[in-house]
Amino acid sequence: MAQALICETLPQVRGKLTPNAPLAKLVWFKSGGAADHLFEPADHQDLTDFIAALDPSVPVMALGLGSNMIVRDGGVPGVVVRLGKPFAKVEATDKTTLRCGGGASGILVSSTARDAGIAGLEFLRSIPGTVGGFVRMNGGAYGSEVKDILAECEVLLRDGSLVTLGLDDLGYSYRHSQLPEGATVVSALFRGKPGEPEAIQAEMDRIAASREASQPLRSKTGGSTFKNPDGGKAWQLVDEAGCRGLTIGGAQVSEKHTNFMINTGGATSADIEGLGEEVRKRVKAKSGIELEWEIQRVGRK
Repeated sequence: MAQALICETLPQVRGKLTPNAPLAKLVWFKSGGAADHLFEPADHQDLTDFIAALDPSVPVMALGLGSNMIVRDGGVPGVVVRLGKPFAKVEATDKTTLRCGGGASGILVSSTARDAGIAGLEFLRSIPGTVGGFVRMNGGAYGSEVKDILAECEVLLRDGSLVTLGLDDLGYSYRHSQLPEGATVVSALFRGKPGEPEAIQAEMDRIAASREASQPLRSKTGGSTFKNPDGGKAWQLVDEAGCRGLTIGGAQVSEKHTNFMINTGGATSADIEGLGEEVRKRVKAKSGIELEWEIQRVGRK
């Protein structure tokens, strides 16, 4: 659908709807093009009304903190939905469960769990994203993943219908779910176990220190680039293929952790994605293993 036609047919909103909205500043790599439209809904009803009234041919993509994503240089067609403060609430519903908005960060979820004496969610402290992204990608770290804690989630489908999905409905596998395309995770119910806040904080501190020591957190990066293959480690395969420090344009394979790519300053998204593909090629030639992307790559090239 042409840009002008989209402008003419978009429903009215109470939140913020920005045409031709640059996305580079909203993603960790700090690269990429613009969204045809960026929608920041005022509340749940605003989001539901907008999606229900939106022409079904207009694509919709949810955007969290943009930590595990390459936005291609040609930008993203249709509407990008970004859930802000109205979707970032987290509250304990009993001694073991938390109701979390789709826009809530991992740090907020894990900290709220600590304060409520709910253990088992500490690993979310180390994932730089939001609940919506965690649920969609079965986010995980340090031996735990979302499928271990998810009870159910509330999802807005592309046709505007709001549904509640249980764990079995999501078809989880490693860093993957069967959440329908165009769906937006509005909230999730996470379940942990009773714990002592001091012990929970100690585990969060341990995870934070480990992450700081091993990952290039001060750089413009996108998190883990490739999925770990069965029985192996992606970083080790990348290293053994001689890719540590490899560059294309302004993109570089991190010297600190070889499963991370970084924007050294002026990288385009084409540089970053091209570097990832070159790494995949070299790993395949060296080990025979074809690495799968973990980072989402979206938009027009």
